[in-house]
Amino acid sequence: MITFALAIVLMLSTPGPGVLSAAGVGAGFGARAGLRYIAGLCIGQALVFVFVAAGLSAVVLANPWLRLTLMLLSCCYLFYLACSIAMAGSKISFIQTARAPGLVAGILLQPINPKAYAVLTALLTGFPLYPEDYWTEVTIKFVILNIIWIPIHVIWVYFGVSLKRLNLSAKLQRGINIIMALSVLLVVALATWATF
Repeated sequence: MITFALAIVLMLSTPGPGVLSAAGVGAGFGARAGLRYIAGLCIGQALVFVFVAAGLSAVVLANPWLRLTLMLLSCCYLFYLACSIAMAGSKISFIQTARAPGLVAGILLQPINPKAYAVLTALLTGFPLYPEDYWTEVTIKFVILNIIWIPIHVIWVYFGVSLKRLNLSAKLQRGINIIMALSVLLVVALATWATF
């Protein structure tokens, strides 16, 4: 179990769209919005966990057109989130940023996030804990995953909120929001490149 927990920490230590967008929502919109967003990410992650445990991720990962479709949806959605983060607090914007990405935005991200499928598939198929009882193993792994996953995402939101609390100039805060947004887009680009 310790090896499994360590693997989770290592996989989550490479920031993906979820943690970076959580930090961006925290920086751009504050703690409440960030916590609502990660609540949605948590629900979405649980859905992907169920898909992977039921074997549906094998269909997604083995089917090139379905994988491409999810990747394109993910890229478009993350581009929208990145724009929302980048334009938070900006007077000039081409999208409405009055509402922060919230619960629904978090839920929608995970099922179209290819990294979520890849990480959860690796965690569920590797590190056997109870090979003779699959569903006991799945349940235990789900609990361990969330014990680690939730605090890490809360820390990222806190990191974003801490940046906002520094009372930086509007120009510098806007720059930080843009850097956060670009980081999300960079992770998407790297994931796309690694996938194909």
